[in-house]
Amino acid sequence: MSTNRRTFIKQMGYVSLGFSMLGTACVLDSKKSVNAFDEIPKRPSEEQINAWIRILGDGRIKVLTGKMELGQGIRIAVAQVAAEELNTNIDLVEVNLAETGVTANEGYTAGSRSIEASAMSIRNAAACAREILKELAAKKLKIDKDKLDLKDGFILNEEQKFSFFEILDGQQIERNLKIPPEFKAKASRKIVGQPIKRKDISQMVVGKHTFIQDLRFPGMLHARIIRPPSYTSKLKSINENAFSEKEGFLKLVKIGDFLGVISEEEFQAVQLQREIFANTEWETGAPLPAEKDLKTYIKNLAAEVAVEEQRGDWEKALKSASIQHKASYFKPYIMHAANGPSCAVAIYKDEKLKLWTHSQGVYPLRETLAPLLEMPQENIHIIGTPGSGCYGHNAADDVAAEVALLAKNYPGKHIRLQWMRDEEHAWEPYGTPMAFEMEAGLTPEGKIAGWKYDFWSDVHSTRPGGNPDNLLPARYLGKSYKKPAGGFKGGALRNSVPYYEIADLQTQSHIFSGPLRRSALRSLGAFGNIFAIESFMDELAYKAGKDPIQFRINHSSDTRSIECLEKLQQKINSVKKSKNQGVGVAFSRYKNSSSYCAVAALVEVSEEGEVLVKKMWAVIDAGECINPDGLKNQTEGGMIQAASWTIKEKVLFSDQHIISLDWNSYPIFRFPETPECEVEVIDRVEQPPLGAGESAQGPAGAAVVNAIFDATGIRVRDLPVKDQLAKEINKK
Repeated sequence: MSTNRRTFIKQMGYVSLGFSMLGTACVLDSKKSVNAFDEIPKRPSEEQINAWIRILGDGRIKVLTGKMELGQGIRIAVAQVAAEELNTNIDLVEVNLAETGVTANEGYTAGSRSIEASAMSIRNAAACAREILKELAAKKLKIDKDKLDLKDGFILNEEQKFSFFEILDGQQIERNLKIPPEFKAKASRKIVGQPIKRKDISQMVVGKHTFIQDLRFPGMLHARIIRPPSYTSKLKSINENAFSEKEGFLKLVKIGDFLGVISEEEFQAVQLQREIFANTEWETGAPLPAEKDLKTYIKNLAAEVAVEEQRGDWEKALKSASIQHKASYFKPYIMHAANGPSCAVAIYKDEKLKLWTHSQGVYPLRETLAPLLEMPQENIHIIGTPGSGCYGHNAADDVAAEVALLAKNYPGKHIRLQWMRDEEHAWEPYGTPMAFEMEAGLTPEGKIAGWKYDFWSDVHSTRPGGNPDNLLPARYLGKSYKKPAGGFKGGALRNSVPYYEIADLQTQSHIFSGPLRRSALRSLGAFGNIFAIESFMDELAYKAGKDPIQFRINHSSDTRSIECLEKLQQKINSVKKSKNQGVGVAFSRYKNSSSYCAVAALVEVSEEGEVLVKKMWAVIDAGECINPDGLKNQTEGGMIQAASWTIKEKVLFSDQHIISLDWNSYPIFRFPETPECEVEVIDRVEQPPLGAGESAQGPAGAAVVNAIFDATGIRVRDLPVKDQLAKEINKK
């Protein structure tokens, strides 16, 4: 049978297809979405395939993800899985990032879940769409669907080809989901598993407008917030006559103790911010424990104590051990320290708010802003726009809430609020300090006999999640908002149980509420827990007279763990250490259920105690690898960041507030200090993909400290290393 294209399209009619998946999505024209104040979109049903995939009239495929691009490469990864299943050139795939009413509500971009959740949802949607398109074409052409192929947006047989858009008659796919017969990426992968380059990298290099900080609108106004001297300061008085006639001044927004100024130009806003602060008087807030030893201080705070893991009788096993060992460790408050201070743009008009933000959760932010602004959620449209990079809950939600408050009080104009460097350092929520006490025994054969682990930690996440208390401006509005009392305790528990075979053990948590603002920072409690556990494992290996890698292998039966460690051993076997150099290793499985990562570090320690990380190696097993370049980049970045945390980083504060306000008072690795990195990926196509963005943090920090011991014989147990090592060298 022969059917021409016109007849085929006439016969198609209206097509309704879809499936049930977590989340929803649709798409608006991206240029219009950014540059106009239009109607707030209505998202499609959660049971429609166009929540994830849209077929465009020009032959392109629109992929929708509820996740944000943070530099982790989610944009290219989701494009790869869709292109693979639809056998389409990846250049024809366009990705729409998180946007309320447009993309699925996938909560927060956090916990290394973007590939595991969003990318796999898109893979399912694309595979189902492929089968549906073939079925529809086969039915109309009255031929076996196995005689049809998909390629670059077309359905083909030997004689004809029709675009996806033509087959659908310009409609979208809305049929209920059926499990696809196969995933092409598992059977004949051509795109998935390849190191497809990220186009946004070249745009960053040449300085194209990429980030939220770059957004500009015609007639846009600028704003700044006047900050109190401390967390708990209260506004006593303000002399508005001193600045109301200043050039560019448009409005002072005062709500309780919250102060924001709106001006015509940005530098005018900066000048007004300083002028207004000079003309305010504040009550002194409650003092911070600046003179206290933080490690001792947090261990003496009131805490919620709980046994998190109990196996066998650790006390009996320890008493019978031939070697017994104890140690304690500590990590301080550390910053997200984003290179670009937080920024947001908003416009309020006709009782509706439109907001551009680099928040990692546009839907949770909308849920939180609604009660804060006393607006219905359906009147708030939030567009996710990449920021300059942040892994964790930094100030993105705070600046978004602040500009929303300002916009509501000055309708009809786009308002841009940009934080300054000292604001970002002083007011972001930090990674919490943690303290650790370890005790274990060894048998004559070098096996662990008895393990006791106690750790002290604040909660590790106070993301908004519908609670305005968790937004910085809320506490100054003069309403019932207050300092968040709780948070995500589970973040503190992350990797607190060693991923080794230990018959008799106990893990006990001590959850306190600390003096500084805190929330999720990359890997949450895993960094501190793995730093302590893997440092202690190294100490036990030394006590047992065992090779540190073999000691770990001896306590594991997980073949994937063992393969990572064995491959790491091969990488460092040939390392030639010079004087004052050492090699250290560490291992973890992130969350004890996600990616496996083994890390080694080569360090050099000067006579004055300065540490230079010369090279780092990693072997990572994240199951099926979607993009090896992306996975390597994530692992390299995690190792470098963790090494910087370990050696240098610590938040300093006085009795009033934070005093780490710049890159001198809060040093991070500079380019000359960045080590050479080598990453090997174990690609397991048959396995599901696992989150990997946070897998290297813990073992990287421990590997650096273990390498310092190998170089100097000095065991540094309190971070940052720079505060401790020089003292220990002087003692020697």
